[in-house]
Amino acid sequence: MTIFATDITTAVAWASIGYLLGSIPFGILLARVLNLGDLRKIGSGNIGATNVLRTGNKKAAAATLLLDGGKGAVAVLIARAIAGQDAAIIAGLFAFIGHCFPVWLKFKGGKGVATFIGIMLAIAWPVGLAVCATWLITAVVSRYSSLSALLAAGMSAVYAVFLGYGHLFGFCIVLAVLIYWRHAENIRRLRAGTESKIGKK
Repeated sequence: MTIFATDITTAVAWASIGYLLGSIPFGILLARVLNLGDLRKIGSGNIGATNVLRTGNKKAAAATLLLDGGKGAVAVLIARAIAGQDAAIIAGLFAFIGHCFPVWLKFKGGKGVATFIGIMLAIAWPVGLAVCATWLITAVVSRYSSLSALLAAGMSAVYAVFLGYGHLFGFCIVLAVLIYWRHAENIRRLRAGTESKIGKK
């Protein structure tokens, strides 16, 4: 990471923009518009696409996935276009933080998987595609969304190095650590064999 090349005012500005974009709770908004109920009282209580899927509405889940991923990608792309790669890294990191800890929901947000994938696709698309492939293959084989996310996040730094984006190694590690932290309960359930599978209401 080379964020130290960015002055503090610029860094704070892009951190704020990234956070505000990331904090938009699309899952909750869509659930309300479509009368699917309060996501925080359904399934895992998460506000992301996997929990939206538990309502039985596949289209809403797909829309949540795209929008949550899109907000991370938009934060990165706008920052890069205006202020360069350093700003993009900052905006991406804080978009992820915004999704996980949105001020509008008393800092109780989602687990950041879709946003993470959107960020990776925007900041280094070959790494993002490798992350997507890891998630998809693991999901198809195991049917566990959480396990898919953990493997994809854990491999992202490795992919960054081998695909020529070594400068993103630290960035990937930070995001992976945050994803593992947000999935602490899922990890315990996976180890206990009680984790819910994809599509289970």
